[in-house]
Amino acid sequence: MISRTVIAITALALGATAVLADAIADRKAAMKAIGAQAVQGGKFMKGEEPFDLAKAKNIFVVFVNDGTKASTLFTDDSKTGGDTHALPAIWEKMDDFKAKMTKFIDDAKAAQDAVKDEASFKATFPNVTKNCGGCHQPYRKPLS
Repeated sequence: MISRTVIAITALALGATAVLADAIADRKAAMKAIGAQAVQGGKFMKGEEPFDLAKAKNIFVVFVNDGTKASTLFTDDSKTGGDTHALPAIWEKMDDFKAKMTKFIDDAKAAQDAVKDEASFKATFPNVTKNCGGCHQPYRKPLS
């Protein structure tokens, strides 16, 4: 009887650890996807890569999809561990954090419709990505 109880408790503890690690890993993956698209957009902005409308529109699709996903993954049980770069300030100012994420997502949604060519991309992209610093500065540990 005791061994079954120990096994059950161990299984639950391992499951909880896996869920925690998944939330952190999932939000890191979402943020990396956003970052990769921001790099792509930067290449278009600087003329380092020929402009491609389909790729440009996809940037905003990823911003919306991964931004939406990431914004749900800052749960109370994922404050530490998993090599997180999230600062405790996120949980202390969750309403502000969520408002900033919502603005980023809303701006990216608007950009999906606004971008029709290279000129409209170059006018729109900076307005969406300026949101990034609003979260990175107060809510993310500096990357080494």
